[in-house]
Amino acid sequence: MGRCLCECRGRPAPALAVDAVLTLEGRVVLVRRGREPFAGSWALPGGFVECGETVEQAVLREVREETGVEAEVVSLLGVYSAPDRDPRGHVVSVCFVLRGRGEPVAGSDAAQVGVFEPEEALSLPLAFDHVRIIEDFLERAGDVL
Repeated sequence: MGRCLCECRGRPAPALAVDAVLTLEGRVVLVRRGREPFAGSWALPGGFVECGETVEQAVLREVREETGVEAEVVSLLGVYSAPDRDPRGHVVSVCFVLRGRGEPVAGSDAAQVGVFEPEEALSLPLAFDHVRIIEDFLERAGDVL
């Protein structure tokens, strides 16, 4: 069981994060992580929600910071809350499908950015539970795009 990263009203609480299945012309944008955990692995753009931000604002900010891509939220894909999904502790992620425009460029803590067919992305070394998230995206692609 993962340890909690935050505290709420004096009690341990999971941290809140966002992830983006960012699409460019039907392909998925991934970032190669420049830091631990999972340094060198590919991941969906995402990160922690800052105080005062909505999850929608956070996912757009994280995508912009990590890929340089301006995007719009298309739909909510799901909420991923397994206590062991992040080795740093219990992190709950709200995952959105986004449609982007522009040429991606690595930024923030991303060492590299790549654009892949979704099926191809599944063959890469992926961080966290991002295999499951991409599989969910492929399963529901007709519903979420």
